[in-house]
Amino acid sequence: MRVLVRCCWGPLPGGGGGCAGRRQSPQWRSLVGLSGSSGGEDGRGARVREKPPWRVLFFGTDQFARETLRALHAASGVLNVHPSCLPRWRGPAPIIHTVLHGDTVAGVTIMQIRPKRFDVGPILKQETVPVPPKSTTKDLEAVLSRLGASMLISVLKNLPGSLNNGRQQPAEGVTHAPKISAATSCIKWEEQTSEQIFRLHRAIGNIIPLQTLWVNSTIKLLDLVEVNSSVLTDAKLTGQAVIPGSVIYHKQSQILLVCCKDGWIGVRSVMLKKTLTATDFYNGYLHPWYQKNSQAQPSQCRFQTLRLPLKKNQKKKIVAVQ
Repeated sequence: MRVLVRCCWGPLPGGGGGCAGRRQSPQWRSLVGLSGSSGGEDGRGARVREKPPWRVLFFGTDQFARETLRALHAASGVLNVHPSCLPRWRGPAPIIHTVLHGDTVAGVTIMQIRPKRFDVGPILKQETVPVPPKSTTKDLEAVLSRLGASMLISVLKNLPGSLNNGRQQPAEGVTHAPKISAATSCIKWEEQTSEQIFRLHRAIGNIIPLQTLWVNSTIKLLDLVEVNSSVLTDAKLTGQAVIPGSVIYHKQSQILLVCCKDGWIGVRSVMLKKTLTATDFYNGYLHPWYQKNSQAQPSQCRFQTLRLPLKKNQKKKIVAVQ
């Protein structure tokens, strides 16, 4: 969520500061609900002028009226609380990409917004925090939310000074954090390592469960766990050739073991029509598959990479990568 802070101090006719004597634009009167008169029958204008010299507007997406942003900017400026260390992770999904790429440091930036481009304006305040190991997006969002709130209050307490001390963002170290899509959740067993898959799960698992393909049906992997080293020494794993996507049920630990580019991940529960534990999936799907294909090799029993359509208006279809 972005936070826009409209600054409204300036010289008064009598030489003082504040917003009481500043001429408000018609657009801004409309935005903050001010009437054209100085006070109004209910004294509303006077009450507004008694408040601090800034206004705060919250909005959830970037799809807001361009004229609104222009009016805010013309009125003296707009601030944004951005949950990354700009210029790293400019864009709408900075926390997700921080987790997804395994960053060890995160942060919050209080910056000025420019009317036509987001996340490129001068930095007023920036602080960093270490990313705890195995943090999810939700975990990190809670930490950065508290930090950002504290930083915003600090900036607003001395807003003119903060603006005067703003610094331009460096040209080096720019990265982008685009919105995620359903395609982001599709595991590429042949290309992704176990660490990359776990980071993907921590980054977007609570938003879009990771997806794969099982016998022409989409299956969602809900609860991923690291595989204990003792499990990896099981003769069932070491005594046969496997390929990425191969799925084996480990009875002792009651998890599904799935082979990826560099090793194995564990899955405790999945969704296929309904939520199933690993044991349920084995009893209802894996075991019957082996009974039907008694001569098949374990490598033939596998999850396959799900390819989603590229175009939104394209009819949904499933393509397996053989």
